[in-house]
Amino acid sequence: MPCRVLYSVSTGAVQLPPKTLHLEDTTVPTLFEPGSIGKLEVKNRLIRSATAERMSDLDGRPEKPLADLFGELARGGVGLIITGHCYVHDGGRCHLNMTGAHRDDLIPDLETLADAVHDGGGLLVMQINHGGRECPENAIPGPPVAPSPVPSTKGKPRPDELNEEGIKEIIAAFGDAAGRAQAAGFDGVQIHAAHGYLISQFNSPAANWRKDRWGSTPAGRMRFLEEVAAAVRDRVGDDYPVLTKLGMEDYVRDGLTLKDGAEIVRHLADWGIDALEVSGGIGGTSVRKDILQLEDEGYYLDAARVARDTTDLPIILVGGMRSKQLMERILEEGTADFISMSRPLIREPDLPKRFLEGQERPACISCNRCWPPPGEYGIACRDPNKED
Repeated sequence: MPCRVLYSVSTGAVQLPPKTLHLEDTTVPTLFEPGSIGKLEVKNRLIRSATAERMSDLDGRPEKPLADLFGELARGGVGLIITGHCYVHDGGRCHLNMTGAHRDDLIPDLETLADAVHDGGGLLVMQINHGGRECPENAIPGPPVAPSPVPSTKGKPRPDELNEEGIKEIIAAFGDAAGRAQAAGFDGVQIHAAHGYLISQFNSPAANWRKDRWGSTPAGRMRFLEEVAAAVRDRVGDDYPVLTKLGMEDYVRDGLTLKDGAEIVRHLADWGIDALEVSGGIGGTSVRKDILQLEDEGYYLDAARVARDTTDLPIILVGGMRSKQLMERILEEGTADFISMSRPLIREPDLPKRFLEGQERPACISCNRCWPPPGEYGIACRDPNKED
């Protein structure tokens, strides 16, 4: 019987299990063993999780600093890089300076990102997304759209309810965007189905009040993700890696529960998905916290364990992962197959190499000052106490 990491969302208590493998008898740490996602061979188990870099122009065209960032991450030793979310449709842009995958003329610019990563010895997956009701009016040509005219929070604009034609248009846009990523040389795509964006809105009974075939029942609510996955797979073929980042729980009243999330997970392999990154929260709700000690790490472990009991797909665990020791134990026990992180790699793009050299924890203090304030450009570590 496999040992388990003991973890509780309510208490945040983490207890390291006893080792199930003797690392001293292996040639490399578990964290640096190769792994597979579909037919994609990844050199280690460390993944850079998607982060909105805000390094594209107002037309969605990626700029040189973004290619430089990805190249630096690749040279730093991370096994796989997932881009910040790229919008698939003009009406799905979540913020200004978001990278676009919504037009064919962007393919040459997107290719520079893939080239930078491949030149650095890495792999690059594009996260594709539509923001739905989370799109601000200054970033899209019309009003925001959603499965139902329900604002995400009090004071936000009421979105327009999508009709059948609009739903089909956006589904096709996901497929087209995946095709552009493939044409630009990306090694795969990740469908963003978390964090309160459009697919997450369709999945959530708190956001999807529809009574037609796109809502009403769990099967109806998950139909949009099923059709997006089908459109992507139809466009890229059977062998191209397709991942998803899934919000398995909303943490709001009448929202998606962990049981509901597990039911979605149960279908992913049948829909042609090759790997699952576990996440949670809708809109402004989240279990993200400051990571000050071991007990604060791994806040999606419970969800990952439920997913592990539901699917044989490779599971990618994100959520405040910091300690190399804990990462290795989670891999050993089989709860996850890959560990993903973002904030630590903003501060230390070469963190994987530092881990190999003996560093046990990143320098990141989880201060959440990564994103640019007004007048500044792109993600960067803005810890006021950081030494240059």
